[in-house]
Amino acid sequence: MAAALSFAAALPAQAGEALAAAPVGPELIMVEQAGCEWCKRWNDEIGPIYPKTREGEFAPLRRVDLRAIPDDITVQRRVSFTPTFLIVQDGHEMARLEGYPGEDFFWPLIAKLMSKHLGFLPEGA
Repeated sequence: MAAALSFAAALPAQAGEALAAAPVGPELIMVEQAGCEWCKRWNDEIGPIYPKTREGEFAPLRRVDLRAIPDDITVQRRVSFTPTFLIVQDGHEMARLEGYPGEDFFWPLIAKLMSKHLGFLPEGA
């Protein structure tokens, strides 16, 4: 009986380990910093609508500070500019868009990067 209890007690820890190792889906990581005027412009022009778009549903937005990029994101090279948009799959940077080129250019550029590196199908494709 004691053996059965110790086996059952070990299951939650093993299950938790399996959940922690589960792959993370695609994400759009916005690297920003306080006082960044281009970050503010993106926030005003794109921020409110991004989660409602096909791109936003495919690769949800996560914001991180330039000086505190989390350890669960592996970048290809140092991030130096804000905003920088990282196209991430399973915690690994696949591509990036440095800077904010304005609303008219942001959408086609981000869709192209997601399509090329994550298999995203843009509208009309």
